[in-house]
Amino acid sequence: MFRPRPVTLAAADGVRLHGLLQDGPPGCDLAFAVGHGFTNHTGKPAVRRVLRRLAAHGSVLAVDFRGHGLSAGFSSVGPAEVQDMTAALTRLRALGYRRVASIGFSLGGSVALRQAALAAPADRPDAMVSVSGPARWWVRDTPAMRRVHWLLEQPHGRWAARLLGVRLGAEWAEVPASPIELAGRLAPTPSLLVHGTADHYFPVADAEALHAAAGGELWLEEGMRHAESAASPELLDRIAAWVGSRVPATGAG
Repeated sequence: MFRPRPVTLAAADGVRLHGLLQDGPPGCDLAFAVGHGFTNHTGKPAVRRVLRRLAAHGSVLAVDFRGHGLSAGFSSVGPAEVQDMTAALTRLRALGYRRVASIGFSLGGSVALRQAALAAPADRPDAMVSVSGPARWWVRDTPAMRRVHWLLEQPHGRWAARLLGVRLGAEWAEVPASPIELAGRLAPTPSLLVHGTADHYFPVADAEALHAAAGGELWLEEGMRHAESAASPELLDRIAAWVGSRVPATGAG
């Protein structure tokens, strides 16, 4: 039964994070750190549905990224959230899980990728999955992303973001490396990119370019749209199975 319990974590810079932890099947040493998309949080139905499905395969810890949901702080829309993902992975390992993977959706996909590429070896996940993640910053190829940039860049947009439950931080003092610039640093961490052919935020060409830079695996899902709301139960089962196959059970092999 899906009955996650609330947990509190602290990022390396001291930001307090709210999370939900759900135990997986008895005796399972596999755990997933899950990162949500922009404007989402662990209380949203689409996010809860993802967590419930993944919990059938392993334990799940999902945090509200800073500036979202019940977490403190302000959203940096990617760079600072790397610390939030690291905090989740660290907590899972402290709880004794031997196999720990990161799975991110949209914003969370970029966070998972950047965290796996930038972290010290001891802080990296054992496998990384990015679903519907961007390759570049400032993507304006689609109407949906032009609306996102209105939220991020215009004064009225930033107020509107608060109505959507997001507290935005200051604009970047300097531009951080984009996911495609860091993708080549993912190895040797097993990586999987998942992207829908009908994604209405980021074009398929971005996913293909990211894959060319990252290596690993790319799944192009026919007819799938964007992120958590488009992730079918069957897809989530396949993602969990992929993680399990890339990170063998303790004592296997």
